[in-house]
Amino acid sequence: MTTHTPVDHDPHQPRPTEQATVEKAPGGKPPGGPGPRRVLARHPVTWFFTLAFALSWLAWTPYILSGNGLGLWHFTFPGGALGSQLLGVLPGAYLGPIGSALLVTWCAEGRAGLRAWRRRMTRFRVGARWYALVLVSVPAALIVCTAAASGQDPVLPPAAVLLAYLPALALQMVTTGLAEEPGWREFAMPRLQDRYGPLGATLVVGPLWGAWHLPLFLTEWGGGPHVDPVKPVEFMATTLAFSAVLTWLFNRSGESMPLVMLAHTSVNNYFSTAWTDMFPSVPDAVTGHAFLLASVTAALILLVVTRGRLGLRPAPVTG
Repeated sequence: MTTHTPVDHDPHQPRPTEQATVEKAPGGKPPGGPGPRRVLARHPVTWFFTLAFALSWLAWTPYILSGNGLGLWHFTFPGGALGSQLLGVLPGAYLGPIGSALLVTWCAEGRAGLRAWRRRMTRFRVGARWYALVLVSVPAALIVCTAAASGQDPVLPPAAVLLAYLPALALQMVTTGLAEEPGWREFAMPRLQDRYGPLGATLVVGPLWGAWHLPLFLTEWGGGPHVDPVKPVEFMATTLAFSAVLTWLFNRSGESMPLVMLAHTSVNNYFSTAWTDMFPSVPDAVTGHAFLLASVTAALILLVVTRGRLGLRPAPVTG
C-alpha cells in the first residue's frame, strides 16, 4: 500500500476509507508508534464519537448537577440563561466535537492533516448566492412552519431585534457553530460518506448528533429537569432530518464548513433572537414543532430531487 499523505480533498472526488486515512511512517507503521496515537489512528471515526461524547458529558456534569439542572449541587451558574450556557454548556461543547476532531486528526494524519483541516474550515469562497440562500431560507422556513404549527401569523419584530440579528449570528458562529460542526460535518461526515454513501452517513451522524445533546435535557437548556419525554424524541427526529439538509449543503457547496456552520447557527439565532417577538403569544414548545416540520419537509424534498445522493457527485469511472 502506498503511503498516505493528507492533502486538501477535492470535494467532488471520493475520499479514502477510514483505514486508508491512517498516515503511515517508514516501515508501514501508523504515526506516533506504539501508544495512544497509534490506537486512535487505527479507528479514527469510532474514537472521534467516543471522545466527543465522553469529554462533553464529563464537562457538562457540574452544569447538570447544579441549580441549572437537577439541583443536587447548590450552585447556580451566573448570568441568566445566556451566562449559564456560555459557562455551563459551551466548555463541554468545545471540548467534545471540535476538540476530539483535532485530537484524532493529529493522531491519524499529523501536522499535514491539521493543515488540511484548517484549509477546509476556511473555505469561504463559495459564491454570494449560497450565503444569501442560507441567510434568507432558514428564517423564512421557520417562520412559515411556526405559522403552520401555531395557526398564528407573524408580526414585524422591533427595529432593535433586526439590528441585533447579524451580530448575534456572528456570536453563534464562534460558539455553537465552531464548537459542533468541525466535528460532526467536517470530520465524521466525509469519512462515513465514503464508506456508506451520503444517506447512510446521514443516518449515522444525525442520531449521534442528537444523542450527544441528551444530558442537556436535564437542565434548563432543554426544559429540564422534569422535561416532557416527547421533547427529546422530537429533537432526535429533528437532528436526523436536519442532518440530511446539512449533508446536501456540505456536498453541494464543495464542503464549505463556514456555510454549513451558518445554516446550523441560523436556526439557533432565529429562535433566540427574533422568534419571541415575531410570535409573542405562541408557546415556546412550538419552536420544536416548527423546526421538525421545516427539517422534515426540506429533507424529503432534497432526498427526492437528488435521488438520495444529497449533492454528492458520483465518482468518475476510470479504466
